[in-house]
Amino acid sequence: MKAILTLDAALAGCSAAVVAGSAVLACRTDPAGQAAPLAAMARDVLREAGVALDGVAVTVGPGSFTGLRAALALAHGIALGSGVPVLGVTVGEALACHAPPGRLFWTAIDSKRGRVFLERDGQVHSVALDDLPRPGGPVAVAGDAASAVAERLAASGADVQALDLGPPGPLGIALAVARGINRPAQPLYVDPPSVKPGPAGRPAPV
Repeated sequence: MKAILTLDAALAGCSAAVVAGSAVLACRTDPAGQAAPLAAMARDVLREAGVALDGVAVTVGPGSFTGLRAALALAHGIALGSGVPVLGVTVGEALACHAPPGRLFWTAIDSKRGRVFLERDGQVHSVALDDLPRPGGPVAVAGDAASAVAERLAASGADVQALDLGPPGPLGIALAVARGINRPAQPLYVDPPSVKPGPAGRPAPV
């Protein structure tokens, strides 16, 4: 039974857990702290579980710039020290275990820029609420912007269900890995950066 350390700080709060099969051997969550407590939480669950790791699974996005980078840096550090691979999964892939049968499954994350990061069919796009695509059938929407997206889709006549699932959980992350998902363990940024580097060739300081 393979043991996986799961890390998540993509949305509000953060979590660290050790999962083996369908059993959560140790888990810590912090609904308020995003990145700061994650290293201590990972240390605690590793001590409590007391098992050798076979991999580190981490959410790569979409989500918070700071949270994603902090979780990924920690995942790479632990994996390097343990000699195990880092496995990346998206927020939508980690939440997909909650998808109701008979419905398409979308996740919608608030981009904080008046748009949402819409994940569907394995792809993530930045979309304005007024430009949401039409689902090809009944759809369930999860994520922190699920209510807003469901409201717009329902107004256009779609059969839509908003799911109040919260952030990805350890079992969802581990199940995504068990399904064979292994994205590059790098931040999944959808929008271009809001701050751009200055021009090259600055004059030498005087």
